[in-house]
Amino acid sequence: MRYTITGDNLQFVNVQMEENETFQSIAGAMSYMTGNMIMEAKLQGGLLKGLGRSLTGASMFLVQYKSKGGTGIVGLGGSVPGKIIDLDIGQGKWLVQKTGFLGSQLSVELNMAFQKKLGNIFFGGEGLILQELSGTGIAFVAACGDFNVVDLKPGEQYKVSTANAVAWQSTVSYDITAAGGIKTAVFGGEGLFVTTLTGPGKIIIQSMTLGELAASLIPYLPSR
Repeated sequence: MRYTITGDNLQFVNVQMEENETFQSIAGAMSYMTGNMIMEAKLQGGLLKGLGRSLTGASMFLVQYKSKGGTGIVGLGGSVPGKIIDLDIGQGKWLVQKTGFLGSQLSVELNMAFQKKLGNIFFGGEGLILQELSGTGIAFVAACGDFNVVDLKPGEQYKVSTANAVAWQSTVSYDITAAGGIKTAVFGGEGLFVTTLTGPGKIIIQSMTLGELAASLIPYLPSR
């Protein structure tokens, strides 16, 4: 499999496959494909895994793509203005925010993961369920805004504004901590809590969340 990621803030991932290769994506991600591509919805992993995927915000059925009669290309796009990033899952598991997974090689497994601490559930901004990517191969993750990828050293910490953490390797510990004193919490604009990510491992931070994008558009929506 070969691929390129093109565009700026409304990106495509262009996946080129040979006849013996298979690619999978969430339902509705395909923007275009060559005429020799065949797509088929599959309940990958059975009913229980399909239900688990639906709880993470992904589709219950995954769509598989195969090329017939030579090289084929399929193009996938995200659902919001933002970025697409490629992750090598063979180097270790990743935890991804709800709805982040876009597509992957067939050797990548998409499963449901739960937040480990109650504080993360109530104040983390992503709720109870995350997406876990494991196995081997390349996966693509899409989210709103621009991305900043940081490779944390052992013990190195980043405090991230609530819900701006797109994904992190499973070696990174994740917790919720106070943003500061009462004055900072009330007037700092970040709320009472921030997400603390502790290395080692890579983290991906987004510049804007989907909620922030929606809120910025509200003043411009027509009203009666």
